[in-house]
Amino acid sequence: MNRIERLVAFALFLMPVLWAPASSFAQNPFDGTWRFNLDQSKLSPKPEVFSVNKGMYDCSSCNPKIDVKADGRDQSVTGQIYDTISVREVGPKSIAVTTKKSGSAVSEQTRTVSDDGNTLTVKIINHALNSNQAMRLEYTATRVGKAPAGANGTSGAWQNNKVKESEKALTRTCKSSGDEQTVTTSWGESFTAKLDGKDYPFKGSYRYTSVSLRRVDDRTIEQTAKRDGKVVDVVKITVSADGKKLTEVMTSKLTGRTTTFVAEKQ
Repeated sequence: MNRIERLVAFALFLMPVLWAPASSFAQNPFDGTWRFNLDQSKLSPKPEVFSVNKGMYDCSSCNPKIDVKADGRDQSVTGQIYDTISVREVGPKSIAVTTKKSGSAVSEQTRTVSDDGNTLTVKIINHALNSNQAMRLEYTATRVGKAPAGANGTSGAWQNNKVKESEKALTRTCKSSGDEQTVTTSWGESFTAKLDGKDYPFKGSYRYTSVSLRRVDDRTIEQTAKRDGKVVDVVKITVSADGKKLTEVMTSKLTGRTTTFVAEKQ
């Protein structure tokens, strides 16, 4: 699973990360349903770097790095949100990548390069944990690094620039009760946490297992998301003074990428 899938699909891929309100006021500025506007969001300029060459798939921008056979069979990996990955060359300008966790599909994607070799289109189906829900994601990227000689045309360094995601993946609903906040999505991700900096369970996610919240000010919180005790993402979340816009600045502690997402209150 590549970075955009993580950022947008589970946080957002990316993903895409969940957020929670900053205070327990009667009129909590974070309460309600929010829809993310991908046209207003800013993706990290740090490139994705991978190649399919001489029967091997290498992802040097992944953390941990991935280096497996590209024979279409499940290959074991560690440190990812999945435990196997399969990579298959569909043609000289296209590959198919499937990731799984304990035998269940996490994501299915195709990566295809344009005839001029400068634009990559990635289409992804993300599967929810413990659910039959699936979300579709598509993004394009611009080449910023050449492919190795003889490699599949999708290989090289790519800067992501435009994302489209299924409508149900773009909304979050938040409710507060005192100092306790609950965030839910339509595909089964959720958490309930207090603003005390302690870890609370993050349910329905391959990417996270726990989350903690810390108040910065009345309209800003800091959210720290972990997987098996290791910090994955730190997110600064701010609601505008008029209460209509939410800005989420997410920094990945695994890749060093910073991405900004903007949501509008519904």
